[in-house]
Amino acid sequence: MNYCYTFFFRCCLILGLCFTLSCSQTKENTSANSAPKPNIILILADDMGFSDLGAYGGEINTPSIDKMADNGLRMTQFYNASRCCPTRASLLTGLYPHQANMGFMQEDCHLPGYGGFIPNTAVTMAQALKANGYQTAMSGKWHVGNDPQYWPTKKGFDKFYGFPHHGGAYFYPFPGDQVVAIGDSLLAHPGEDYYSTEAINDYAGKYVREMAQQEDPFFLYLAHVAPHFPLQARAEDIAKYRGKYKVGFEKIRQARYEKQKQLGIIAQDTPLSKVDGLVPDWDKLSEAEKDDYDLRMSIYAAQIECMDRGIGQLVNTLKDLGELDNTMIIFMSDNGGTREDYSWGDASIPLGEQGSFGCYKLPWANVSNTPYRMFKHWGHEGGIRTPFIVQYPKMIKAGSIDRQPAHIVDVMTTFMELAQGEYPKQYKGHEIQPMEGISLVPVFKGEQRQGHDGLFWEHEGNKAARVGDWKWVNIYPEGTDELYNLAEDQVEQTNLAASNPEKLQEMKQRWQQWADRVGVQPWEKVIEVEPSQKRLQIWYEHPPKANS
Repeated sequence: MNYCYTFFFRCCLILGLCFTLSCSQTKENTSANSAPKPNIILILADDMGFSDLGAYGGEINTPSIDKMADNGLRMTQFYNASRCCPTRASLLTGLYPHQANMGFMQEDCHLPGYGGFIPNTAVTMAQALKANGYQTAMSGKWHVGNDPQYWPTKKGFDKFYGFPHHGGAYFYPFPGDQVVAIGDSLLAHPGEDYYSTEAINDYAGKYVREMAQQEDPFFLYLAHVAPHFPLQARAEDIAKYRGKYKVGFEKIRQARYEKQKQLGIIAQDTPLSKVDGLVPDWDKLSEAEKDDYDLRMSIYAAQIECMDRGIGQLVNTLKDLGELDNTMIIFMSDNGGTREDYSWGDASIPLGEQGSFGCYKLPWANVSNTPYRMFKHWGHEGGIRTPFIVQYPKMIKAGSIDRQPAHIVDVMTTFMELAQGEYPKQYKGHEIQPMEGISLVPVFKGEQRQGHDGLFWEHEGNKAARVGDWKWVNIYPEGTDELYNLAEDQVEQTNLAASNPEKLQEMKQRWQQWADRVGVQPWEKVIEVEPSQKRLQIWYEHPPKANS
C-alpha cells in the first residue's frame, strides 16, 4: 500500500512538473511570437535607376531581387535624396541630409550642416538598434565620413568590411590611393580573382552566419558599389548582354515602359516622358558608336546581375540557417541613373576590364529612369524615385504593390518600431535630433498610412518640394520655377507655374520654411567658403534641358 501510494505520488509530481514546464514554455513562445523582433537586412544599390530591375520593367537578369518582389511588396513612390552621400546619411540617421551634416558630400565645406560626416547629434541605425538588443554588421560602401573616427565601427557597427570612402572600385588593385578595402584591419592583397561586388556579398553572408549563432536579432547593412561607375565586370557576365542593346535607346526604353504597365508599376495612362534634345537618334550613329553604347550598357547590366547573384546567395544562406522567415529584407537604390560622363585612366585598356574607367552615359541613364525625367543630382522624379522592395512573410502579403509616397527618412522610424525600441534623446553625452520619418509598418501591413505633410529636397542648389500631389522644382543655376500636379502628370511634362502663381508661391514658402529649419545654405555661399567645389561647375555649364 505504501509502495503504491509513493509511486502514485511520484507520478503526480512528474506529470505536474511536465504540465508546468509545458505551460511555461507555451507562454514563453506565445509571448515571443506575439511581437517578434525580426532580423533586418537593408540592401542599397548605387546609381541604379527606377526601371533597371526586372520587377520594375527592366530586361536585366535579376531573378533574386525579382523573387523578393514576388514574395513581398514593391513601392512605386519611394524617394531618395538625389545623390549618394546625402541619401546614405539620411537613410542611416532618419534625418534630412543637412541635419545629418551632409548638405553637400563628404568633403568638409566649413559650414554648419556641410561637414561631410555623421555628427554626434545624430545616431545611426546601427547605434539605435544596437542599444535595443541587436547585433550589427556592415558590408560595402560607407561614404559618409572620410576619417577613421567616422567609419562604421565608430558608428555602431560591430563588424565592417568594405570601402570607407567613395568606392568606385571593382577589380584589384584599386585605382588611386584613396580607395582601400578594410575588414578588422587593412586588407592584404586579395588576389588576382578579386571582384568587389562578390567580396561585399561574401562578407555579408559571413556576417549573417556568425550573427545567426547568437540569440539576439541582427541588423545587416549591405551597401553595394554596383552599378556605380567605373564600368567594370567579369567578361563572362558582359558576354551575356553583348549585342542585345544594339536595338537602340528608344526601343529598350519603350519595352521597359510597356512592361511597367503590365506589371502595374505605372498606370496604363501614364505617358512616357519626352527626350527631345537629350538623346541622339540611334539610326544616325555610326556602327562604331552603336557598338560602344552596346558595350557600355552590357557592362552596366553585368554589374547589376552580379550583385543580384550574390543577393540570391545571401537569401539561400538565410534559408539554410532557418532565418529567412524571421528576416525583413529591404532593397533600394541611393538615387536615379546618372548622366555623368567621365573617362579616366589608360585609354588603351578595353572598357570593362581592370584599369578602365568609363560611364554608361546620358542616353542609357534616361533608359534607366523610365518613365521619368532627368537624373541623379536633380530634384525631378528621375533623380529621386527609387525602386523599393521589402520581403517579410510575417507581415507582408506576397506580390503587393503600394503607391503611397514615402521617403528614406521613414526607414529609421520603421526599424525602431519593428525593434520595439526606444530612440535615444541622448547618446554618449550628446543631445540627439528627433527622427523626421513616419513608420512604414502600416504600408507593410497593406493599410493606408498617415503620410508626410510635405517632402523636400536640396542638393548643390537644386530644390524640390512635394506637398500632396503638387511638386515644385527649381534647377540651379538658372532658377527657373517648375510646378507639376503629379496626380495628373507623374512624368513632369506640363509646367503649371505660370498658370498657378498662388500655388507656386505656397510651395516655395513651404520649401523655405523647411530649408531654414534643417539648415540649408545657399549654394553660392558653399562655393564661396569652399572654392574647391567650383569643380562642380561642369554640372552647370551643360545641364540637360529642364523641359525636354
